[in-house]
Order: sequence, then C-alpha cells, then structure tokens
Amino acid sequence: MNRGFYIIILAQFFSALADNALLFAAIALLKLLDSPQWHEPLLREFFVLSYIVLAPFVGAFADAIPKGRVMLASNSIKMIGCFAMLLGMQPLYSFAIVGIGAAAYSPAKYGILTEILPSRLLVMANSWMEGSTVVAIIIGFVLGGIASSTSPYFAIKMIAGLYLVAAIFNLFIPYVPIDHKMPKRDPAYVLHDFWHVFKLLWKDQQGKISLAVTTLFWGVGATLQFVVINWSSHALNFSVKEAGYLMAIVAFGIAVGSLLAAKYIKLEDAVKAIPAGVMMGLLVVFMSFVTSWKIAAAALFFIGALGGFFVVPLNALLQHRGHVLMGAGHSIAVQNFNENIGILILLGCYAVMLKTEMNIDWIVILFGLFISATMMLIYGLSRKILSR
Repeated sequence: MNRGFYIIILAQFFSALADNALLFAAIALLKLLDSPQWHEPLLREFFVLSYIVLAPFVGAFADAIPKGRVMLASNSIKMIGCFAMLLGMQPLYSFAIVGIGAAAYSPAKYGILTEILPSRLLVMANSWMEGSTVVAIIIGFVLGGIASSTSPYFAIKMIAGLYLVAAIFNLFIPYVPIDHKMPKRDPAYVLHDFWHVFKLLWKDQQGKISLAVTTLFWGVGATLQFVVINWSSHALNFSVKEAGYLMAIVAFGIAVGSLLAAKYIKLEDAVKAIPAGVMMGLLVVFMSFVTSWKIAAAALFFIGALGGFFVVPLNALLQHRGHVLMGAGHSIAVQNFNENIGILILLGCYAVMLKTEMNIDWIVILFGLFISATMMLIYGLSRKILSR
C-alpha cells in the first residue's frame, strides 16, 4: 500500500463519519418537528434517489477528471446539505442534497483503488476501505446519537465540520491519469453509454453474481438500520441514542468479518462466501424472539460479521470485473444504480409496513426470511453459471 492509499482512507473515514452521524441527527430533527415515524425511512429514500437519477452521469464524471477533485467537490455538496438543514429546509429535502454529494463521491472513492493498486491487492484494499468505513460508522452512530440527544442543530453544525476535514484530505490525494474518458459529453450519449455498460456488467458471468449480492446487501443494510432502531424501541425500550450503540455493534461485526474475508477469501473464490448471507438472514429472524439487550448485542455482532465476510470479496470482484470491462468509475456508477434501487425498494416496503402498523416482530421475521431465501437463490444460480 502506498501513501496515496492511506490519504484516501483518511478522507473516506471523515466523510463516512459525517454521513452516519448525520442520519441520526436528521432522525432526531424529524422527531423534534413531530414528523410521522414513517418519514424516518424516507430520509434514505430521498438520499438514494440521487444515486439512481445521477448514476448515468457520475460514473462518467469520475472517469473524466482526477478522482481526488471529484471527492473534494462531493464533500462540498454534502456541507451545503448540512447548511440547508440548519437554515430550515425540510430534512428530507436537505438529505437529498447530501445524497447528490454522496452519489458523486462513491464512484471516485472506489474507482481510484483500481487505478493506484494492482488487482492482487483489491480484496485487502476493500477490507481497509470497509474497515475504516465501519469504524467511522461506529463512531458516527455513537457521536450522532449523543449529539442529537442534546440538540440536533448542534449535531448538524459539528457534522458540517467533519465534511470540511474530509475535503481538506481530498486536496492531498495524488493525481492519477484519467482512465476511460468518454469521447462525447452530451446527455444523450452519456445515457446511451450508461445503458451499454449496465448491460455489459449484467451479462458478465462473475459481474452478474457479485452485482446481485451487493445489491441485496446494501438494500438490506440500509433497511436494517431503521428496523433495529424501531425494534429496539419496541423490544428493549431503547432511545435513539441507545439504538445507535446497537448499530455500532453491527458495524464492529462488519469490520471483523471484513478482516476475516481479507485473510481467508481470495478474489477468484469470492462466490464461496455467499452462504454466510444465508446464515445472516436466519440470525435476523432469531432477533424477533430476543428480549435481552445482551443477547441482542451478540446476535447483531454476528449479523454484522457475516455481512462483512461475504460482501467484501464480492465487492472486490465486482470492482475488478468493472475495471477490466469498462473503467472503474463507470462500473461503480452501475453498481450504485443497482444497489440504490435495492435500497429504494426495501425501504419503501418497510415504510409501507410501518404505515399499515404491522407488528415489528413480523417485520423482522419477514425481513430475515427474505435475506436467506434470496441469498440461497443467488448461490444456487452462481454454482450453475460458474460450472458451465
């Protein structure tokens, strides 16, 4: 690993720290404004809409100019979203502005890894990236929960400062030669190019498997945050701040699972990690029967560890195939497009369940069974595809 890689990790750490603290601050602000509970998952819905709408353009943008500058611009947009929230804009709309910055940031932060490192180091690099992100999530959940329990507005000011720190680190990311720059920049050509790379990645044997798994994982992960917050309030009588501690435990488990994946799973064997997703879903079902916070903490740790163990190698495989086929920024934009459609659908289903006042235990059971069944289906299909 070189010096530039560690600067990227530091920039990602502070940006992810701010992202996750902001979620809790925004939830606290919605509660302060007496918004209905089903508005809470809509925060992420507004956030991911930016990923979906901008997906055809942010990949091309990330490949057309130095990725360090893309990351700098993205963190600046996130700061604007924070200021909009402070100035009284509806939290859902302010969170959408932050989503614009995040949508542009993602292809750059992952894409640059394939440009500064050889493919043999990609699983390790992803482990570092996910590990640093998870540490940021842990601290962000705790920090956001504590700060927002005193004043959501104070928390948002603090978070804007974290985005500023991330932007400063972005200035020191080394210049990398532009990769896969598009010959035209008009919107029609960009959309046509995006559709082309979208089909290319889904037709690739390894690409379609890894894309299906990561799409499911991130949809599940985004929804799980809100499910845990709601479930812990119902089953354990936890506040938002205490629920943040539980989410920090999940994040710690993901970090441990990521490290184990980096040690034991090679890039060419990434598909072998999928059964961990089946076990993860069964543990989610088990949560519906838990009434002790200690047992809940242990179960959530293992849920996180299983998630980290299977997603890191498959994420690395997807980046590698994308870099080979079309360019890092383009492939990650396609990945983000699919993953955020998954988030949009699963969070939408969860919001509907809340609005119809479905019992939270049934929501947890259905959620866990869906994870296990889908992962079993993907694993079965992957064995058939790769055995041809």
